[in-house]
Amino acid sequence: MSWVVLALSGVCEAVWATALGKTQGFTRPVPTVVFLVALALSMGGLAYAMRGLPVGTAYVVWVGIGAILTVTHAMATGAEAVSATRLLFLALIIGGVAGLKASH
Repeated sequence: MSWVVLALSGVCEAVWATALGKTQGFTRPVPTVVFLVALALSMGGLAYAMRGLPVGTAYVVWVGIGAILTVTHAMATGAEAVSATRLLFLALIIGGVAGLKASH
C-alpha cells in the first residue's frame, strides 16, 4: 500500500509543479488553488508512505516520478523541447528510480 500511495503522491507532485508555473507568482486564483491542493496531497502522501518505507528510497522515488511526469507533460504540451538527449536523461532517471526501488 505504501508504494501505491507514494506513486500517487509523485503524480500530485507533478501536478503542483506544473500548477506553480501557471500561478504567475500566486496572482492567478485557479492555478494557485490547484497548486495548494496538489501540494497538500503530495506531501501528505509522502509522509504516509515514509511510515513504511525508508526515507531515502521513498524520497527519490517521489521526486523521480514527479520530475519525469513534469518534464514529460511539458514536452507533450510543447512548453519544452523534445530531443534525444533529454529522452536519454529521462530514461536514466527512470532506471535510477527503478534500481533504488528494486534494491529496497
